[in-house]
Amino acid sequence: MTTDQDSTGTGLHHYDRDVAGFGRLTVRPVDPDGDVDLLHGWVTQERARFWGMLDADRERVREIYAYLDSLTTHHAYLVHRDGLPVALFQTYQPEADPVGECYPVQPGDFGLHLLVGPAAVAEPGFTGVLFGALLDFVWADPNRRRLLAEPDARNEKAIARLVRAGFRLGPIVDKPEKRARLLFLDRPAVAADRPPTDDR
Repeated sequence: MTTDQDSTGTGLHHYDRDVAGFGRLTVRPVDPDGDVDLLHGWVTQERARFWGMLDADRERVREIYAYLDSLTTHHAYLVHRDGLPVALFQTYQPEADPVGECYPVQPGDFGLHLLVGPAAVAEPGFTGVLFGALLDFVWADPNRRRLLAEPDARNEKAIARLVRAGFRLGPIVDKPEKRARLLFLDRPAVAADRPPTDDR
């Protein structure tokens, strides 16, 4: 496994590891120009309606991810499995985000969003394994003590997925763009603070 710290010191920006029974997982920052066609194709599908970008044109998608790329508090990553893009993963510091006005932020809180890309063939268990590996990526930074997710309150599928991953239900809050269900996951007490090992 390889991990790299970002230049701001706020966390990891590249992750590369073998996931048993799944394949090689690579997480790298979104390239707003190079990845725009792929991202536009994903976020404007009906299945991604809760992402809030159904009507965005290609240039609007590029602008959004260029803006995120300019921030030190918010990050967008493209996730690959064996070299093929499979998901968009976004992270942020809640105190620097509108959601921080909706609940009492604690030191070490860290927010995330996940959009799984369309699959040619459904693969049972895929999202669970992928999400578990991405949680390992997030926990690799020892400063992160509690994770926050904020899916649209109507997105029952995403909420159920998060609960299965160990998140506990928090309040429903009103944000400018949506009514959201907050969910929280505390840092695991076992093995969470081990230094990463090279398992390649």
